[in-house]
Amino acid sequence: MTAPQKRSAIVAVIGAPNAGKSTLVNRLVGAKVTIVTHKVQTTRMRVRGVMIEGDAQIVLVDTPGIFAPKRRLDRAMVGAAWAGAEDADAVLVVVDAADLDAKPSGLGAQDTDRIIEGLKGQGRQATLVLNKVDSLKREKLLELAARLNAAFPFQDTFMVSATKGSGIDRLRGWLAARAVPGPWYFPEDQTADITGRMLAAEITREQIYLRLHDELPYAIHVTTEGWEDRKDGSVKIDQVIMVDRDGQKPIVIGKSGATLKAIGAAARKEIGAVLDRKVHLFLTVKVKSGWADERGVYDEIGIDYKA
Repeated sequence: MTAPQKRSAIVAVIGAPNAGKSTLVNRLVGAKVTIVTHKVQTTRMRVRGVMIEGDAQIVLVDTPGIFAPKRRLDRAMVGAAWAGAEDADAVLVVVDAADLDAKPSGLGAQDTDRIIEGLKGQGRQATLVLNKVDSLKREKLLELAARLNAAFPFQDTFMVSATKGSGIDRLRGWLAARAVPGPWYFPEDQTADITGRMLAAEITREQIYLRLHDELPYAIHVTTEGWEDRKDGSVKIDQVIMVDRDGQKPIVIGKSGATLKAIGAAARKEIGAVLDRKVHLFLTVKVKSGWADERGVYDEIGIDYKA
């Protein structure tokens, strides 16, 4: 009996900050391959998650949110998002439906308009994914879909809740149908292109975002400096949390080290669950003024320093 011919495609997932792109990619892949928080600009780099549906392998490129950049890091993140779209066979534009309904002239709407204008400028086709639809009535969703399709000729429109999973099966089927005959890009058992070292650093940064308020998380970078596989199957991970100013260090550490301990405990648990092994995590906080303008940071996370 002849084996089914393999098919594949690369699909970029773009959208405004906090539209739910990473949650959607994790849901489609069926595993955590990219971090998720309630804060905007959580995703800083492109992560390729691998979805398999029958004989089709879809490489989903999770990208940073597209917004009006102010800093070098912002420009690099937005550049990485557009680069992901340029290299893809298809593009999904993820929109926070609840946010656009509540704030039709807010930042999310402005960023979505910016994305639409960018797609027009590139002459790209794209598919609309209205996310977070579970809190809206059907007539509101249809009205929003009509408005966005009037602004741009989307190939198709999907209404999903990436968090709850509704509408995901139809989207998976549509994505699988986009695949064309050809070899798979990744082995069958690989869920993403991100290394364990990088994912561990991202998970720690995720926990920082979840526990620290205001703008402080955006002044923080996490790097994995040590990784030791032990004979008992566990792994020892040494990470450095870099902050931009002296006054930020005690905030990360907290009174009697309480905040840092909480970050470490949560990150250790999450990393262990993802790696399916026991983790010994050691965190150090260092002040490194101007880290966001150092080329090495950009090279580490794979975004363009000159963007």
